[in-house]
Amino acid sequence: MNTIRAKEIASSTIMADVTHNGTRIYIESVNDNEGTAKIHPLNNPKSEQEVSLSDLMEH
Repeated sequence: MNTIRAKEIASSTIMADVTHNGTRIYIESVNDNEGTAKIHPLNNPKSEQEVSLSDLMEH
């Protein structure tokens, strides 16, 4: 996923269908400089992680 789209999704009030390794996730924030995003699984908000934007898929 590219940085611009990830930022659009993170700032939107509409939930996008995005996955990381097959798990539906919520994008909390995007780090432009590192090309990463802070995410958590929809079913586990306390399980935050920082992942590469290239590992995110929008369906």
